[in-house]
Amino acid sequence: MKSRNLIQPEDFSIEEINQLLELAQKIIDNPSKYSLACEGKLLATLFFEPSTRTRLSFESAMFRLGGKVVGFSDSNSSSTTKGESLEDTVRTVSNYVDLIAIRHPKEGGASIASDYSEAPVINAGDGGNQHPTQTLADLLTIKSLKGSLDNHTVGLCGDLKYGRTVHSLVKTLSKYKNIKFIFISPDELKMPEYVKDALDDSSYIETDNLENVMGDLDILYMTRVQSERFSDMDEYERLKGCYHLNKEKLKAAKDDMLIMHPLPRNGELDADVDSDKRAVYFKQTKFGMYARMALIMMLLDDEINE
Repeated sequence: MKSRNLIQPEDFSIEEINQLLELAQKIIDNPSKYSLACEGKLLATLFFEPSTRTRLSFESAMFRLGGKVVGFSDSNSSSTTKGESLEDTVRTVSNYVDLIAIRHPKEGGASIASDYSEAPVINAGDGGNQHPTQTLADLLTIKSLKGSLDNHTVGLCGDLKYGRTVHSLVKTLSKYKNIKFIFISPDELKMPEYVKDALDDSSYIETDNLENVMGDLDILYMTRVQSERFSDMDEYERLKGCYHLNKEKLKAAKDDMLIMHPLPRNGELDADVDSDKRAVYFKQTKFGMYARMALIMMLLDDEINE
């Protein structure tokens, strides 16, 4: 997989994703075995948009593999403040490092970066478009806690229009067996047509009522209504509280349902849910680090001693 980029989920076949998840599980089972797997390698984290989990997850992953990290967490600390283009930034940085993880506020930013980079590029989120490494984190979470990625009814709730995490997850999870989706959102935040066009019409339904479908779900994936994606703040204020999950609403849910969320949350997920055994969103963050460790190893094509 050397010199490959990960810009959108389709860049990896299901076989390659399964291989990555298997490697991630091996790392979980025996982390010390891989502690020097990327010794001498350098990762650049170019984050033109704020991030906590994704950036620190990438950096932790590289450090735990014995590599090192350079980069920036704020575009104001880069030469973009002097007018430097994304293309020139990437051309320059790729001469210094072995791998680049980039987050950019504009859709297509990561794809542009890959066109100009001498090193493999990972999309760490591009606007409201895609977030493929969050999908790897989500898949590893589901596989580890459910035992399989097949035969699930998955509810995705909230901001499905701008939620890049759900776009990537749906496109990937749909390739597994017997997956049914329930898209739960107001009309203004419905799943984009380009995502639905990739699905069989019988594989999903749409509703605006979470309570009506709660008992059908094996996985509930909550999302935040993202203020940064709205040009009309009045519309954001009207929609931001459209869903609110608390313990009372969970009474109708299956005992083994997983409650997932890419985080950060902002009112849609009550703190009283944190103590529920079905709440796995903080476990999700740790699975994300292991998934990114496996991804880094595979993209750098480092020797894996079995």
